[in-house]
Amino acid sequence: MKSIYVIRHCEAEGQPPESPLTNKGLKQAIDLAAFFDNIKVERIISSPYKRAIQTIQPLAKKLNVEIEINSQLTERVLSTNHLSDWFEKLRTTFEDFEIKFEGGESSQDAVKRILNVVEDSFTGEFENTLIVTHGNLMSLLLNHYNKEFGFDEWLNLSNPDVYLLKIDNNEITSERLWS
Repeated sequence: MKSIYVIRHCEAEGQPPESPLTNKGLKQAIDLAAFFDNIKVERIISSPYKRAIQTIQPLAKKLNVEIEINSQLTERVLSTNHLSDWFEKLRTTFEDFEIKFEGGESSQDAVKRILNVVEDSFTGEFENTLIVTHGNLMSLLLNHYNKEFGFDEWLNLSNPDVYLLKIDNNEITSERLWS
């Protein structure tokens, strides 16, 4: 049985790739490291965004596990244009996975990216892998395995958040571990 822990980054100062964690977020990262005390973590893969790397640095350092940076884990870009109604547009992308706004990425394209990382992890040599990413991309991944996970569940994600994906006899299940 293989396990993948999908982690949403801790509280950050903003949305740009270079946005760091807040002071609260830095404390959350330490709490997150403690959360994994009794789990044998063998591999850590992270979005290249600063907030994602800072989220997992305390655990990586504690375990002496290298953080692999993977650009397929960056947050999904809804549009390169400012959308005053971005919230409703985002809701729409959970209903229509093919819709794409100017300069943005469809839900279908975004989920393909993170699925590449997840499927590689499930077929790889390690039993326990951590993937650190962002809320929207994480939600689309969870929706792939559980169609009940949608826009409202995205709204209820926390910073940080942790879901466990397990594969057993070719069946993949998801479970929220963080509360």
